[in-house]
Amino acid sequence: MMEDFEALISERIAELEDIAEFSRESSATVELDQTRQGRLSRMDALQGQAMAKAGEQRRNQHLQRLKGALVRLERGEFGECLECGEPIAEARLKADPATTLCLDCASERESHTR
Repeated sequence: MMEDFEALISERIAELEDIAEFSRESSATVELDQTRQGRLSRMDALQGQAMAKAGEQRRNQHLQRLKGALVRLERGEFGECLECGEPIAEARLKADPATTLCLDCASERESHTR
């Protein structure tokens, strides 16, 4: 079973790295030469750039969480809730192998942040 999770995590890491490579073009510096494009086109390009950078930041955070899951897997700690130590449901891990909390602890934490 753990081999399946290792493959799943590695596959998701590869997907995120592929997406990151593809999206680097979208977050490139926007040209400010008005002779090449109009003001609205520039504004659209700047908005697209900001969205691409935000997406890149989310991907990097998720990538770090997935790499952390690999470390926990190697240590034999994968699938244990970091709050209570109880096992995390297999379905929850399949949906997001980077998750670190069981459903009860995640719900409890979310109710405190509201």
